Amino acid sequence: MSNTCVNCGEVLNGRADKKFCDNYCRNQFNNKKNSDVNNLMRNVNNTLRKNRRILISLLENGEEMKKIPKDILLKKGFDFKYLTEIYTTQKGKSYHYVYDMGYLNLSDDWLLIVQKIKD
Repeated sequence: MSNTCVNCGEVLNGRADKKFCDNYCRNQFNNKKNSDVNNLMRNVNNTLRKNRRILISLLENGEEMKKIPKDILLKKGFDFKYLTEIYTTQKGKSYHYVYDMGYLNLSDDWLLIVQKIKD
């Protein structure tokens, strides 16, 4: 009895537990198997990077924080559902971060854009 390649169906020669005829078939099989997960992760990471770029673009000349209207973020395409961290202070204020850039809701219409202080 001979085994066949899991990816292309070609007859396999060699070890009895061999599953693929070559590295190309092994890579192709695993890439197909993981494509849904990879696409999801790629989309999430792209959105996070876009959010971070938007926050960076709003701080000028080395500013560490800036008060802005929430509409500006919305017009630039910021997606408030994608964050990497929420930090709550002892006073109960929640800072929403995308990597090292973040914002604090001051009111329904205003945000404070902040940058994490690097150690």
